[in-house]
Amino acid sequence: MYFGGAVLTWLVNILAGVLRGTGNMKLPSMMIVNSAICQIILGGTLGLGLGPVPQFGMPGVATGSLIAYSINIAIMSWYLFSGRGRIVPRLRGFRMRWALFADILKVGVVACFSPLQNTLTNLVFTHMLAVFGTAVLAAYGIGARLEYVLATIAFSIGIGSVPMIGVAIGAGRIARARRIAWTTGVVALIVIGGLACAAALFPDPWVRLFTDNAEAHAASRQFLRTVAPFYAFIGLASAMYFSSQGAGNVLGPVLAQTARLLFIVLGGSYLISQTAAAESFFSLTAASMMLLGALSCAAVAFTRWGPRKTGGKGRLSLASVGDK
Repeated sequence: MYFGGAVLTWLVNILAGVLRGTGNMKLPSMMIVNSAICQIILGGTLGLGLGPVPQFGMPGVATGSLIAYSINIAIMSWYLFSGRGRIVPRLRGFRMRWALFADILKVGVVACFSPLQNTLTNLVFTHMLAVFGTAVLAAYGIGARLEYVLATIAFSIGIGSVPMIGVAIGAGRIARARRIAWTTGVVALIVIGGLACAAALFPDPWVRLFTDNAEAHAASRQFLRTVAPFYAFIGLASAMYFSSQGAGNVLGPVLAQTARLLFIVLGGSYLISQTAAAESFFSLTAASMMLLGALSCAAVAFTRWGPRKTGGKGRLSLASVGDK
């Protein structure tokens, strides 16, 4: 049922992206918070039953989520079509412009590989750690949950750079666009690094949220103290990825993720052949994060940003072929 209504999830994110593109970061953020609150209330009520509302189980939870998305779609659509935004969508006279689809897909298709590779990296590493038992797997899972939380914060930092860099490049101010990218990267590195180092120094409060098993607790503490400080490079890589989105070229950061995946596969295969301990795999994870951050920065540093003629009579679009 939820999958059948997945188009609502996509539409929410599309509308939020349109609003962010106009420079409005407040309303999309409020809608995300509103969505979470509505999902908890509606999903809990319909799933578990409350008062006169019968218990629908998992279909009720899915329905609550879809209703929450529909509410946000209605609010953001009203905001845009009412003229309160900086742009007003017009349905009258609408016609398909394939050149615009090409510009969107040029970034979107490549960007699709980013979450796929990230998920595949986690699956590969989980498979490698399975031989060490449930305690080590639990440690990796607990660390991954912290990474997801920090990735959300990194997203909130990085997404703000997309419209700023896009506008700067569209105006031909390439140097300004690069300053925005590096500033975003430094902020993400410091903020995520600070939070991650706090978790590494004091891992117990986070670990206790998930387990009270002594063996899993010890393995989780060791994992966080080894790996958590390097989550800062995940934040840095996320900032570089969003900056590249604003520049209209995400190939470099996506290839950086490919390199990280290959590094883990090859390094993990070597450690398996050497019957290495779990601690060596923890170090491999930390090293892969450093590699991802460094290569993502290199991608931004060495990719040329600037407007590009797409053919026709001098029409320009955002692309990464030539600084001005």
